Amino acid sequence: MSTGSISARSRAAERPEGVSPRVRALVAELSLDEKLAQIVGFWEGEEGDSVAPLQGELASTGKLDDATKHGLGHLTRVYGTNPVEPDERAAYLWRRQRSLVTDTRPGIPALVHEECLTGLAAWKAATFPTPLAWGAAFDHELVERMGALIGGSMRSLGIHQGLAPVLDVVRDARWGRVEECIAEDPYLVGTIGTSYVRGIQSEGVDATLKHFVGYSASRAGRNFAPVHAGRRELQDTLLIPFEMAVLDGGVHSIMHSYAEIDGLPVAADPELLTVKLREEWGFTGVVVADYFGVAFLHLLHAVAADLGEAAAQALAAGIDIELPTGDAYLAPLKAAIESGAVDVALVDRAVERALAQKERLGLLDATFDEDPPTGIDLDSPAHRAVARELAEKSVVLVSNGGALPLDASNPSQVLGVIGPNADRFSALFGCYSFANHVLSQRPGVELGLEAPSMLEGIRDEFAGTILSAPGCGIDDDDRSGFDQALEVALEADTAIVVVGDEAGLFGRGTVGEGCDRDDLELPGVQRELVEAILDTGTPVVLVMLTGRPYAVSWAIERCAAVVQAFFPGEEGSGAIARVLSGRVNPSGRLPVTLPRSVGAQPYSYLHPKLGGDGEVTNLSTAPAACFGHGLSFTTFAHEDLQTADAPTDGAITASVTVTNTGDRDGDEVVQLYAHDVVGSITRPVAQLVGYHRVTLAAGESRRVEFTVPTTRLAFSDRSYTRIVEPGAIELWTGTSQDRLTQARLTLVGEAHPVTFRSARWTTTRLA
Repeated sequence: MSTGSISARSRAAERPEGVSPRVRALVAELSLDEKLAQIVGFWEGEEGDSVAPLQGELASTGKLDDATKHGLGHLTRVYGTNPVEPDERAAYLWRRQRSLVTDTRPGIPALVHEECLTGLAAWKAATFPTPLAWGAAFDHELVERMGALIGGSMRSLGIHQGLAPVLDVVRDARWGRVEECIAEDPYLVGTIGTSYVRGIQSEGVDATLKHFVGYSASRAGRNFAPVHAGRRELQDTLLIPFEMAVLDGGVHSIMHSYAEIDGLPVAADPELLTVKLREEWGFTGVVVADYFGVAFLHLLHAVAADLGEAAAQALAAGIDIELPTGDAYLAPLKAAIESGAVDVALVDRAVERALAQKERLGLLDATFDEDPPTGIDLDSPAHRAVARELAEKSVVLVSNGGALPLDASNPSQVLGVIGPNADRFSALFGCYSFANHVLSQRPGVELGLEAPSMLEGIRDEFAGTILSAPGCGIDDDDRSGFDQALEVALEADTAIVVVGDEAGLFGRGTVGEGCDRDDLELPGVQRELVEAILDTGTPVVLVMLTGRPYAVSWAIERCAAVVQAFFPGEEGSGAIARVLSGRVNPSGRLPVTLPRSVGAQPYSYLHPKLGGDGEVTNLSTAPAACFGHGLSFTTFAHEDLQTADAPTDGAITASVTVTNTGDRDGDEVVQLYAHDVVGSITRPVAQLVGYHRVTLAAGESRRVEFTVPTTRLAFSDRSYTRIVEPGAIELWTGTSQDRLTQARLTLVGEAHPVTFRSARWTTTRLA
């Protein structure tokens, strides 16, 4: 595809709507060099820095002074590249911004962006649980509170844009970036992710949706692998969370996916980046490149002959800002414009969007004459409180044969805390935490915040004797520590075995960006260690600190209890310890299926009837634990699910009575599922259409009411029009597999086309 054919598209160079006269006038005054400067970033690092793919090969050379002589669009990761004192770095940033105002002709400050997936990724900043834990908590209001705290920290340091949340729907557990995702259900991803957007943007910081779109559907679970998702899968599953965050969350920024879908890279696809986003959804913000994504059109996808053509394709498709640096949008693009291969109107369109964002954020009037901030607490008691609550609500009790809760006050008990994740604080964090993203490559630099390991958390929670041994490493075949671990197990009344992942990037971990797996066994020899301890006869409580679901049906069958935590953050060890002791009644629910085997991948609970077990194959797809599963130390009964027929263009009402039938207070996550009995297109056997977390005292009952817009049951028909069809619908509460109470209704009327004005959120209330 030539650059000429791209720039000739009639709508490619249309000027964005809603741009102020001030911005239009400002763009008209800028030279070509000054325009290009406004649509690129600059990443000023140190020798040996490498926290992104091909960073060393692609990052711009030279000094910031040279890079800013015509102005600058973005400053890339000022706080997040190296361990720097926040006060000192803020002073540096203020000087740099003042220089852009006073020493460049445009006089426009740069927009500062940072990673913020599990909190601001900066030294000494609070580190919250990973998004997979947000999904396990089933509490979008709590995630919104977390987002507001993160946004407040960022804004106080002069940061304007955060590169989160990730709205990729989990499709294959082998993919390393599962830990950055929220769930395998698009509605849960959409509600939780949109709430994060609302939280962070309430503090005046722009959220950035990642990765638009299809990235998680890569073949064989490989990072950067081709995607062959059909149009229906895109519309009905992968795009749903993005649609919600744009239309209901009002997000201001979107980052394209590295994926190529059916041979066309998203970075060069105007149907997605312009038609879908802007013409259909009405998105008016900026589209930013994933790091080096524009250059990858030439280097990895090979759909552009050089960087100039890559820039032309990306601009025409709708990528406004090249991040993290200007590898393609500076000299190569300038040469293409001067040769006549690219219409400068494409640049003007991107610059107008970039400056409109700066205008909205107050940067066009900022002078940075005031003193920079000092003494900002990036890990305040408020941060800690939310981190603790989210960690506690996200812990999933997968199985329990009566071993839990343990007696925390027994001075004569002996607990063995064994396993490679027992005494590693980094086991609490995901790959986009500052600890594992940056400090893992800075040996000797302190963490900068309190994050007790599981061993320390258990020692703080339990009386008695606490013995410990690692047993083995995370991902090697060294069994030399087995004997010591078995000695500890034999002395212990209960063995708490802490296993799982080490989050990292590009081969430096067992999970994380570029850390994919060929199988779903626990890494290394961890399963052997657990089975050897089980063979001692000592009861085993297995605690999994992971960033993906593993195939652990063997453990569920043999262990006294299994606890799953998805990188629970700085307060995670205490949260898990309180679950083990019973001070916290577990209420997390699985946001992803625990698979029975790697051979079932890719897998989603949203499969049609043909994708389940049956006589047509000798292999079972039945999971070890299903989406939505999670136990408690109390019991809950669901009774009297009531519903009624509804019009296809309306809403389904449903209500159910939930009772705590046990002797402990606890939280129940009431999940409402639906199944379209007969459809013109095959439908999932189960589909989450609503959820509500309710706290119930022992013996207490409440009635939970749902109002479900029929949009939740919409799908792309045989002509790819998204519609709600009339017909029978099964409803139930419970999990994706277990029906605790059920009812049936009929959607009546004509097939109803869904529009972008249709309601998307299920509302709930307690009667």
